[in-house]
Amino acid sequence: MPHAAKTHDRLNVVVLDGHTLNPGDLSWAGLEGPGTCTVHDRTPPELTVERARDAEILFTNKVVLGRAELAQLPRLRYVGVLATGFNVVDVAAARERGIVVTNVPAYSTPSVAQLVFAHLLNLTHRVAEHSDSVRRGDWVRSPDFCYWLSPLVELDGLTLGLVGFGRIGQAVRRVAQSLGLQVLVHTRTRHPSDDTIAYVELDDLFRRSDVVSLHCPLTELTHGMVDARRLALMKRSAFLINTSRGPLVDEPALAAALNEGRLAGAGLDVLSAEPPQADNPLLTARNCFITPHLAWATKAARERLLATALGNLRAFLAGQPTNVINP
Repeated sequence: MPHAAKTHDRLNVVVLDGHTLNPGDLSWAGLEGPGTCTVHDRTPPELTVERARDAEILFTNKVVLGRAELAQLPRLRYVGVLATGFNVVDVAAARERGIVVTNVPAYSTPSVAQLVFAHLLNLTHRVAEHSDSVRRGDWVRSPDFCYWLSPLVELDGLTLGLVGFGRIGQAVRRVAQSLGLQVLVHTRTRHPSDDTIAYVELDDLFRRSDVVSLHCPLTELTHGMVDARRLALMKRSAFLINTSRGPLVDEPALAAALNEGRLAGAGLDVLSAEPPQADNPLLTARNCFITPHLAWATKAARERLLATALGNLRAFLAGQPTNVINP
């Protein structure tokens, strides 16, 4: 059920889907200042216009605000996207209507980098597999003081390939180097002043890397970039990590590579559809570990996200909007 914050006689503020950002451990109090604030945990598509109709200020995370929806919201002045990606809003239609749209960049960098290595360390030391084995009583029954069920892999000296080299990719590189990994980078925007970065072409990165980690945006060029051809370039002992966007990966092709032993494992935090369909082949693929899009969701990251979203709104109300994506 939605809950209303303290009422003022100024602006009508509506949050369409606040639950994932704030399931109850943060505070919406900062939205009370501009006026009446109503926070909905979730909003189905058929209720979007009804709930947003009288809003001057609107916040969305994953609720779509397309051209048709925006056309029915005559009072709307501002949309705050509670995320970095803003594809849920038709920014061109918003610009035509004089609606300012903002996002929250860079809030989750440390948390996403952390999950990259949570997946990688699980794949190389099989943490989940061995923990489950111990819970089943296998260690109690073991004739030896230790055992392992799968080959264990040391990272020191291996090669990590980063596809994309923004803030998160750079953070992953720093951690990787501290673990003794050699790092290759493929990116559209190079840093010519730093000659310590090993830039390579994309296919070369897939051939040479023991681990490939994806950190690029979803565009027409990157959609499906990890396809059957590129997966065939990878070493049979290699791992794929995706904490970026699900549609970067051809999911049936990845499932086939895993099931046929042509790839050692995958750690994924994103899928092409979220929540996934029950028949997604990766849900049952061999050596495929999937987390439910939670890299961004540490409390520290969510606190930064909310603080920046509130700062964006205050800047807009002060006539100096920041983090605007449709200037």
